[in-house]
Amino acid sequence: MDQRADDAPGTASTPTAKPTKSWWQRFVRLSPVNRRRWERFKAHKIGYRSFLIFSVLFVVSLFAEFVANDRPLMVSYKGDILFPVLVDYPEDKFGGFLAITDYRTPDIQNEINANGWMLWPPIRYSYSTINKDYPGRVGDNGVCLGYPAPPPWSSSLKLCEAPPDQLARFNELGNTNWLGLDDQGRDVVARVIYGFRISVLFGLILTIVSSAIGIVAGAVQGYFGGRVDLIFQRVLEIWNSIPELFVLLILSSLFVPGFWTLLGILMIFSWTSLVGLVRAEFLRGRNLEYVRAARALGLSDWQIMFKHLLPNAMVATLTFLPFKLSGGIAALTALDFLGLGMPPGSPSLGELLLQGKKHLEAPWLGISGFISVSIILSLAIFIGEAVRDALDPRKSFRGKS
Repeated sequence: MDQRADDAPGTASTPTAKPTKSWWQRFVRLSPVNRRRWERFKAHKIGYRSFLIFSVLFVVSLFAEFVANDRPLMVSYKGDILFPVLVDYPEDKFGGFLAITDYRTPDIQNEINANGWMLWPPIRYSYSTINKDYPGRVGDNGVCLGYPAPPPWSSSLKLCEAPPDQLARFNELGNTNWLGLDDQGRDVVARVIYGFRISVLFGLILTIVSSAIGIVAGAVQGYFGGRVDLIFQRVLEIWNSIPELFVLLILSSLFVPGFWTLLGILMIFSWTSLVGLVRAEFLRGRNLEYVRAARALGLSDWQIMFKHLLPNAMVATLTFLPFKLSGGIAALTALDFLGLGMPPGSPSLGELLLQGKKHLEAPWLGISGFISVSIILSLAIFIGEAVRDALDPRKSFRGKS
């Protein structure tokens, strides 16, 4: 009877250590190939850390109303617990007469503090809140300067004279404008947080929907081939020859600018970017042995396309998604900078860059917008590089290097 070397006398058998699982891997089962891809993604230090940072920033921006808002998170008034961040309470509840309560009004604050308390978010400004408590700063000629206003930590100019209660409200910790005020007196930090959310949501929706359309079009074109492929190719050649910038200018002048309007306009042109890649993958795989076996088993063409060919084509397709995300964010920023993007007053990083261009005497505006856009695009590019390495077939089936 043979005996293994590990069980031979004088040798101690060491149990194989099981790899530790993350908390989400207990609920999501990964195949061995995808597990190795995930490990390679984590091994890309810059890309993995960029993914974590991007995820944290995006989740925080989704709850922007709980981080930067001109309404309290919770109010206790005469024994009642209210949630102004979620519900619009009329002002007559606090002795006023307006339809919606302005909680930054001194009279409302004094009334609530006299009969209860308020729990404010860390930043007491929304993206459209004007800081009316800002007293201005004395310029070189002795005149009080208005908006835009610099951050308090970057200016040595004295504050203008104002009532003591106004100065007390301005100097409160939650009312501090850490990145200054823009040309309309709105807090720059709040506009950056809300602008980050709009930019990322715009890029994600544009990437997902346009990629889905492009993948379906490329799959049909590559799988059926022949006349279908020929007609699709001519349509794509004509479509790609249309000057996108001029069409954007024309459509932006015809329609009222908005989130969904811009999304639809950009989606008209962005869906073609993945068609060629998916078409090539389907042309290569439609005559492979497993596809012929699936046909022999009686599977329909759509079952073969989306259950067998598409998973193999997605390996190359997923590599481009982070770069499409950064392209969508950059497109929205560019349109906002040109004045063809979101409606006036919307929180936009491109509009913040435009303010920096108009007000060169206020460098904090341009610097804030530039750093915000740079961080978003850099994180997306680093994530894309990590995804590309993780899905590389030459690396997925090797051990850790």
